[in-house]
Amino acid sequence: MLITVTRTGGFTGAEKLRALDTAGRQDAARLEELAHRAVSSVADGYHYRITVDGEVLDVQDPCLSDDQRTLIRTVLGEGA
Repeated sequence: MLITVTRTGGFTGAEKLRALDTAGRQDAARLEELAHRAVSSVADGYHYRITVDGEVLDVQDPCLSDDQRTLIRTVLGEGA
């Protein structure tokens, strides 16, 4: 399994992209299980795209911060 992670932002705004191939690794089963759990969506959960002055953030329930939840609730005018 090939797992790729991209990190952007931070103080310098630098991007860091790394890929990891689990083939032949002793911890392959654990990493693959983590990867499947990390990318699996909640079947009945909501997905949100928040755009602020051209900056885009994709988030989903139940992984919202309190700030994100409050913003979504305010903008949509409903419980989130």
